[in-house]
Amino acid sequence: MTVNPGQLPHAEALPDDRFLDREESWLRFNQRVLELAEDPSLPLLERVRFLSIFSSNLDEFFMVRVAGLARRMATGLAVQSASGRQPREVLERTGEVAHELMIRQASCFRDEVRPALGDEGVDILRWDELAETEQERLRRLFRDRIYPVLTPLVVDSAHPFPYISGLSLNLAVIVRDPETDATMFARVKVPPLLPRFIEASPDRFTPLEDVIAAHLGQLFVGMEVVEHHAFRVTRNQDLEIDDDISEGLLQALERELLRRRFGPVVRLEVEESISLGVLELLTSELAVDEGQIYRVVGPLDLGGLAAIADLDRPELKYPPFVPSKEALPEDASIFGAIRERDVLVHHPYDSFTTTVQRLIEDAAADPRVLAIKQTLYRTSGDSPIVDALMSAAEAGKQVVVVVELKARFDERANIAWARKLETAGCHVVYGFVGLKTHCKLALIVRQDDEGQLRRYCHIGTGNYHPKTARLYEDFGLLTADPEVGEDVSALFNHLTGYSRQSSYNRLLVAPNSLRSGLVQRIEHEIDNRRAGHAARVRVKCNSLVDEVIIDALYRASQAGVPVDVWVRGICALRPGMPGLSDMIRVRSVLGRFLEHSRVFAFENGGEPEVWIGSADLMHRNLDRRVEALVTVTDRAQRDDLLALLDRAMESGTHAWALDGAGTWTRARPRPGETLQDIQTHLVKSRRWRTVDG
Repeated sequence: MTVNPGQLPHAEALPDDRFLDREESWLRFNQRVLELAEDPSLPLLERVRFLSIFSSNLDEFFMVRVAGLARRMATGLAVQSASGRQPREVLERTGEVAHELMIRQASCFRDEVRPALGDEGVDILRWDELAETEQERLRRLFRDRIYPVLTPLVVDSAHPFPYISGLSLNLAVIVRDPETDATMFARVKVPPLLPRFIEASPDRFTPLEDVIAAHLGQLFVGMEVVEHHAFRVTRNQDLEIDDDISEGLLQALERELLRRRFGPVVRLEVEESISLGVLELLTSELAVDEGQIYRVVGPLDLGGLAAIADLDRPELKYPPFVPSKEALPEDASIFGAIRERDVLVHHPYDSFTTTVQRLIEDAAADPRVLAIKQTLYRTSGDSPIVDALMSAAEAGKQVVVVVELKARFDERANIAWARKLETAGCHVVYGFVGLKTHCKLALIVRQDDEGQLRRYCHIGTGNYHPKTARLYEDFGLLTADPEVGEDVSALFNHLTGYSRQSSYNRLLVAPNSLRSGLVQRIEHEIDNRRAGHAARVRVKCNSLVDEVIIDALYRASQAGVPVDVWVRGICALRPGMPGLSDMIRVRSVLGRFLEHSRVFAFENGGEPEVWIGSADLMHRNLDRRVEALVTVTDRAQRDDLLALLDRAMESGTHAWALDGAGTWTRARPRPGETLQDIQTHLVKSRRWRTVDG
C-alpha cells in the first residue's frame, strides 16, 4: 500500500485540531535546551555550553524556518499550517515565543551563570568592570591586533548605508563633528575571526565589542563619539536550488552560496539600552518591522560562550570517559568478526574509531577488497574516512562516493571534499535531482579466503563524522548478511545509475516505501490488537511532523494499541487527548549527548520487529530524501533496543513529558528519589570505562 501525504486514511474520524504547531514545537525544544542551562545541578561549564547551543540553534531557526515562512508569505505561497494557524499567526506567535526565550536566556546568563562563573574564578566582565592593568593590556592588544582589521563605515550623502552580513556583530556609532556640530552614523563590524570574548587576564574575559567601543576615538579622530550600541542581523540563509537547471549542481550551489550572503533580514538583535533614534535608523535602513526587532540585555551573540565552555577546568565539566572498544575484537580480522555475527554499535558508547572508521580503513588497506561504496552527508574537516577512501582509490580499488552537496551549512565543505575525492580517482556521484541523499550506507565487496565474493555493510542512523560521533547518540549495524548486501547493492545502483528498484528484503527506503511501510506496520498492530494478540508501537526519532504517520498513530491509539514516542525535537502529535490519543505517551531526553538515532519497533504479535535508520518522520525525509531503515534480526540486539525505548518512558527517568496542549513538563524527583539519567546509565552500565578526572 502506498500512502501519499495528502491522503489520510480514515481522517474523517479525526478532529481538525489534532496537530500542534511545528514552529512553536521547535521553539519548545530549544526551551528544553535552555532549561538545561538553567539547571544548577549540572556542571557549570556544561550550563555555559547549553547557553551557547541555545543561541546557535535559534540562529539556524531564524535563518531557515522563519526566513522560509517569510519568503513564502512574500511570494503568496504560504498556506494555513496543519495546526490550523494562518501564516501571519504562525509568524507572530513564533516572534512572541522567541522573544520570551531570548530574554530568559539573557537573564539566565546575567543572574545565574555569570555570577556562578565568578564564584569559580572565571569572570566575564564589561569594560568598566576591568582593572586598570587589564584595560592597559587590552589597549596594547587593540593597537596591535584589533585596530588594523577594523573598517569604520560612515553614512552620509556620498556613502550609502553599508551592507550588514548575516550573523555579524556590529557597533552602531553616532559621531559629532565639533566644527560643524553635524552628527553622522557609522557602522563598525566586530571582526568575526577574533575571539568573541577577549582574555584580559587569566580567566577574566570581556566581550570583543566592549574593547572596540572603548577605543572608538582612535577610529574617529577629531570627532566626538556621542553614543554607540551593539546590534546583530540574521538573514535568510536557506538555499534555493533549481533542480532543473542546465548547469551542474556543483556550480549552481557555489553560485547560490554567494547569493546567500545577501538574503533579506529576518531578525535584528539590539541591546536594550539602544537609543530610539539609532534603532529607528537601523529599522529603516535594514527594512525590518517591529516584530523582527529583539531587544535583550547584552552582551549579544551568546553563541560565543562555546569558547568559555572549552576552558581547561575539568572539575566544572562532565566527567571524562573513553568509549568502549569491545564491540569488535581489536586483535582479529574485522571482516571475520562481522561474518560471524551482525554487530550493533551504539555511539558514542561504542567507539566509532574502532568500529565504523576501522571498517573503512581496513577495507582501504586490504588487498582482498575490490570495491567500496559509501554515502557522505556530513564529515569532519580532517576526516580519516575520506582519507581512507582516497587511499583505496589510489590503490586501484573501485571507490564510489555519493556526496550530498546540499547538506545544510556544510555545502562548502562538501564541495571541497567532492573535488578532493575526484582528484584521487574516486567516482563521485551527487545523487538525484529533487532528492537529498540522507541515508547512511557503506558497502564493501571483498574476496574472502575461500575465493567467495562477499558484501559487508554498514547501515547507520548518523553521519560518517568522527568528531560528532563522540557527541551524537547513534546506532549502526555492521553485517555480512547476504540479504542486506543485496539490498544495499541495489540501493547504490539506484543512487548511481538508472535502476528503479523499489522493493527490498531488509530495508525500507524513502521516498518509495518508507512511509507506506511504517503505516502498514502500524495498521498491522491495530489488526493484532483487535484479534487479541500482543500489539504495541514504539518510536524514537528527532522529529515527528508527518500527518500520515501521526494519523496512523492516532488510529492505533483509538484501537487500544499502546504507543510510545521518544522524540528529541519537534512533535506535532497531541498525546493524551480523550478519544484520540489516550494510549500515546511522548517523552523527550536531552543531556550530555545529542539524541540522534531513529528506532521503530512493532510488537508484531509477540515477535517484535525493530528497525533503525536515517529517517525522521517529516515530509522532507519521507518525500524529498533518500532514506533507509534496516531491520534488526538478532534477538539479543532487538531486546537491547526495546529495553532502551522502555527506559525512556519510565517514571523514574529524567525526561520531559508532552501533553495535548503542547506543554513539555520536566520530570521532578519526589522527596528522597533520584531520577535516572539514561545517558549516565549507559556510560556506567554499558561497555564503558570511566576515566578519573
